[in-house]
Amino acid sequence: MRSAQPIRGPRWDIAVPARPGRLPGVTMAGFSDQANEYHELALVPHPAVTVLIELGEPSFVIEDDHGARQSERVVAGLAPKGIRGRGLTRKTACLQVRLSPLLAHELLGASSELGGTVLSLDDLWGRAAVHLQERLTAAATWEERFTIAEDALIRRRDDVRRTVDAEVAHCWRQMVARRGRVRVEGLVTEVGWSRKRLWSRFRAQAGLTPKRVAQLIRFDHAAHRLAAGHAPAAVAADSGYADQSHLHRDVVAFAGMTPAAVAAAPFLAVDDVAWPDLHG
Repeated sequence: MRSAQPIRGPRWDIAVPARPGRLPGVTMAGFSDQANEYHELALVPHPAVTVLIELGEPSFVIEDDHGARQSERVVAGLAPKGIRGRGLTRKTACLQVRLSPLLAHELLGASSELGGTVLSLDDLWGRAAVHLQERLTAAATWEERFTIAEDALIRRRDDVRRTVDAEVAHCWRQMVARRGRVRVEGLVTEVGWSRKRLWSRFRAQAGLTPKRVAQLIRFDHAAHRLAAGHAPAAVAADSGYADQSHLHRDVVAFAGMTPAAVAAAPFLAVDDVAWPDLHG
């Protein structure tokens, strides 16, 4: 049995599992803002599908530039535009579950629906989403909550039994391993598909096109390098951008803010505490 590991992050109390879970591609963290400091928080996109489950009374709304507004049980797909949390006016606690987009295809029963927007977990799981939130809220410890959430995901996997094409999975692994610095044409050659087929199957199962996902992975690496205090020019060179202007355009396109603003974003500081091994 896992024992939750408490960590003090920037203005947040963060709990993480002490050991890896039973589902590769799933990571979790528990957050509580006892200081009640954030009334609005810009969320920087990252290459994962995120499930946010409120614990206790509703205290936040997650919204994006498309006008989608969700609360309590929220699923944020890959790279939603202008995503932010609003209305953090009470002490907040929530569980955050991150899924690789291909695992989200298997466990959530959706993929193309998750490209660039937010929606309610209820839309995907129905009443089971409400039941899961009730069980998580009633649990006495973060350790229990991690186990409850993981059990729910495993049951969902066994019930849905959706699969991902081996070719799509290969492309995803290559993108992650190379931090997004891949040529899609090279992946087409590796898997032996036509470009059109790879585009279609990848988007159907991951939510975005291969090129967009590779760009998102590269941006994620660059954003955390910026937050760690590295100079933009060095980050651009290290992350595979043509130059600093190229980095600037990509950061604005994904995050809706400048590299300097991204570097100062409190969300990334919290992110690096909860998921330190993902941004080395």
